Amino acid sequence: MTTEALRPARLRSLDVAKVGAVGLRTRPLRAFLSSLGIAIGIAAMVAVVGISSSSRAELDHTLASLGTNLLTVSPGNTLTGGEAQLPLPAESMVGRIGPVESVSAIGRLTDAKVYRTEKIPKVETGGIAAYAARTGLRSTTGAKLADGTWLNAATSRYPATVLGATAAERLGISHAGPGIGVLVGGRWFTVVGILQRVPLAPELDVAALIGWQAARTELGFDGHATTIYTRAADAHVTGVQSVLGATANPEAPNEVQVSRPSDALAAKQAAGKAFTGLLLGLGAVALLVGGVGVANTMVISVLERRAEIGLRRSLGATRGQIRTQFLAESLLLSGLGGAGGALLGTAVTAGYALYQGWPTVVPPWAVAGGVAATFAIGGLAGVYPAVRASRLSPTEALATP
Repeated sequence: MTTEALRPARLRSLDVAKVGAVGLRTRPLRAFLSSLGIAIGIAAMVAVVGISSSSRAELDHTLASLGTNLLTVSPGNTLTGGEAQLPLPAESMVGRIGPVESVSAIGRLTDAKVYRTEKIPKVETGGIAAYAARTGLRSTTGAKLADGTWLNAATSRYPATVLGATAAERLGISHAGPGIGVLVGGRWFTVVGILQRVPLAPELDVAALIGWQAARTELGFDGHATTIYTRAADAHVTGVQSVLGATANPEAPNEVQVSRPSDALAAKQAAGKAFTGLLLGLGAVALLVGGVGVANTMVISVLERRAEIGLRRSLGATRGQIRTQFLAESLLLSGLGGAGGALLGTAVTAGYALYQGWPTVVPPWAVAGGVAATFAIGGLAGVYPAVRASRLSPTEALATP
């Protein structure tokens, strides 16, 4: 007479999931608190990546609308350390460069302070600077009007000014038109326009812009440009940038500074990556703490459910099935936290982007990577409790009061 060895029943994937969910269903509050640490870590990481990506998308959109072909020329320092000066014909000479599409300029009126009324103390300038401006400045820099009109061939000859967005705020002026005036260098100028903020030329935000001819006749402007703005054909920006210094001041090209404003915006975005890295590190720490919480919960669960483990072992469950049960429970616990954290991080990104007026961008790899990280953390956190549970003998487990 022969006997066949008993074979343990196999657990299907669905059975493993059901058995693993038993501990979560019986202790829902503990499961929620344990997965909360995982959720916070994943939410922080997804939100940081999402907000950074949304900010980058907004920057790309801004640069696409403003153009990356704007170059500026300004005086640097002399060999003796003094402040240099651009030659009077510098603007026209830059305009002769073949690929240059447009050129304009402003000239700083150093002694002309800007005030709302004559009763304002002289020391309270509000950081507002007065500039002589060419009529083509707005089109070259991409500046847009918030109210009123821009300087033209007529108004540029008379006491009229266009205020930058910040300058108008500091002066308490919300609209332009007849009867709205400011004191510039002790002379009254009518505010004919107010600009919106100019991302590629932030110096215009705190400026009172006056026509080139009016600055000469009314305020004694010497005609030297302090910043020359030029637009070059996209394919020749680098080439134009390399010759601007020598073209603007052939006698002393080393005394000329040439810059590309779009590079400054890109550098600002790059500087924000360090802060993003810091926040990602904090999110990783939160995720690690959450993993420790899951491990602690699973260890306590094994201690509390010794009788259940003993009963299952006595009914034929193998050590491998016990390990699988508790490992599955740990993975489910972490997976719930990861899914909740991914949803929360996406919602935070969408809310912040909506508040800032940015496009909402959440990279799929951030969500997928976050959820994958939670399963990795859950697997590591559940290995020890699962092995410990599987090593309990049926008699030892059932004898536990």
